[in-house]
Amino acid sequence: MLTAMSSGGRIGRDAPYVPRGCDMRWFDTWEVCEILGRYSQVILVGDSMLRHVIGALNILIREDLGYGGVTDWNFSEEEKQKCFCNNQFDIRDCSIQGIFSTADVIKHDPLSLVCPKMIPDWNTDLRIEQIVRFPIPDDERRRFGKEIDPNPLQRKAFVLGHGLWNNLEVDQATSWLDAVLGMIESRTGARAQLRGRSPKRNLPVLLMTPNAAGDRKPDEWLVSQGNKALVRFEHAMATQAAKRRVDHLGTWNMSVQASLYDGVHMDMRGNLVKAMMVLNWLNLLDA
Repeated sequence: MLTAMSSGGRIGRDAPYVPRGCDMRWFDTWEVCEILGRYSQVILVGDSMLRHVIGALNILIREDLGYGGVTDWNFSEEEKQKCFCNNQFDIRDCSIQGIFSTADVIKHDPLSLVCPKMIPDWNTDLRIEQIVRFPIPDDERRRFGKEIDPNPLQRKAFVLGHGLWNNLEVDQATSWLDAVLGMIESRTGARAQLRGRSPKRNLPVLLMTPNAAGDRKPDEWLVSQGNKALVRFEHAMATQAAKRRVDHLGTWNMSVQASLYDGVHMDMRGNLVKAMMVLNWLNLLDA
């Protein structure tokens, strides 16, 4: 399924995305809640691209296309008009006010969270930790460590994303990956780099590489972070992930014919596709 999703694409500009060779499920809200509810924690670790993915996941679990991905509970009337619907992602002042954890929703706007209404004992900690640089600063290491539940009996899954902040340098990105995997293993006492038959001992980890560049990509990044560099980076990191026996999802193919509002980030539609890709991966871990 990961190969099918990574190598799928679009027939025409902004046409619907289609996986190659396998059908990707588009889950309804109850199914999304049930899949996430299998885990005590689903933690995304990475940059603004993953911040957009967790925004799309929050849209799904709040059933709110208008403001589901952002902290709308503290918006002014002006911000509500400015940040509605697709603008949650397309306007930077809106996207940086994204929801970083379900705990924030429960604290500020609990009635907007649909999953506990559908599944009464639903209590998944869905969150993102923005760790973008390598070497990883000590304060970010400490913060990330504190957020991981060390209880080995609680199921967890991790989605990692990195690349642009280190200018698509494979050695730096690989070192970042090793550092994050090391922190996960140190905190949980479980293996993140070796898949086996016992899910209680091995943690599922997915590495997502960056999407394609669009025509609005700033000129100074067209060589080091253009589409040729992005494709090479995706292939190289797929190899590095395989060496560590970590799952890999490429997003270049699915995005190369999609609109990228700033030449870097996808809009709400593209990020909802990415969110569904993550959910398909989570759903198949028990298969």
